[in-house]
Amino acid sequence: MTIAAISGGRDVVSVGADMPVREVVALLTQHRIGAVPVLVDNRVAGIFSERDVVHALVEVGADVLEMAVGERMSSPVVTVPPSASILGALSLMTQRRIRHLPVVERDALVGFVSIGDLVKHRIDGIEAEANAMRAYIQQA
Repeated sequence: MTIAAISGGRDVVSVGADMPVREVVALLTQHRIGAVPVLVDNRVAGIFSERDVVHALVEVGADVLEMAVGERMSSPVVTVPPSASILGALSLMTQRRIRHLPVVERDALVGFVSIGDLVKHRIDGIEAEANAMRAYIQQA
């Protein structure tokens, strides 16, 4: 199974690098998400996450809220193509200790997945397999 199977069909909330951190934090809250890709010239230049907010507040203080998100984003960004396997993406996220991956094709953002999305997909698959096994055993 590939990333395309779970990343497509959803609108990706993204921001420009010049957007103030305060507005990005409001977007994260409004959409109940943990991170957003930061775009420059329609290309993923970085990611800004809740973790980045916390680090910035410790390093800069409340003044960080008026800074451009491009100054505080995590960069360079790790991306995956839509053809990447879900297990490969989970492995990459574990190795790199990241929780969000932009899905990029030909330099264009086509999706965005979190580790929660990938784990939920794996659990749903395991539960479906278990239910199929139970049904098979009951028929035998």
